[in-house]
Amino acid sequence: MASTEKGAAGDTEYRASSTPAPAGVDYFHFDLILRFLLFAASLVAVVVMVTGNQTEYIPIPRPAKFRYSPAFIYFVAAFSVSGLYSIITTLASFSVIQKPGLKAKLLLHFIFWDTLILGILASATGTAGGVAYVGLKGNSHVNWNKICNVYDKFCRHIGASVAVGLFGSIVTVLLIWLSAYSIHSRVPK
Repeated sequence: MASTEKGAAGDTEYRASSTPAPAGVDYFHFDLILRFLLFAASLVAVVVMVTGNQTEYIPIPRPAKFRYSPAFIYFVAAFSVSGLYSIITTLASFSVIQKPGLKAKLLLHFIFWDTLILGILASATGTAGGVAYVGLKGNSHVNWNKICNVYDKFCRHIGASVAVGLFGSIVTVLLIWLSAYSIHSRVPK
């Protein structure tokens, strides 16, 4: 019985597969806004971290600068790369809005590169946050004293920079979700 209906079922399958893929949902305007937010967060995080210098006179002058900690140097480097990446991808998103023919291919590339940038940003934020926490609370088990009671301005800069960095990481997660949803909406059901 199934073999007698093969022609009818085969025609239906052929017609269903020969229809063009759905256009999907176009969120490139929202993507453009999120990429600009990523640039702004990266820029603010770097500027706040770099400007957080403080010198205290504890018998002798002792400065506190971001470049004295490898974790903070990594943070600045990671968010500098993220800022450059966000400029490039913002321009790419803007060009896709102008020429919509490259949407699907660019979305896949965005997912790959956004995921790589997210890994870099999350590791930099976690590293800087861990060092900042030790500076804030200290660690009595290894006799590391807290320093934020002495270098309060410096610690406020570091804390604000890590908070903005966390915001940038969240924006990158939203970009990945947006690209994945846009690709998913293009898959025929």
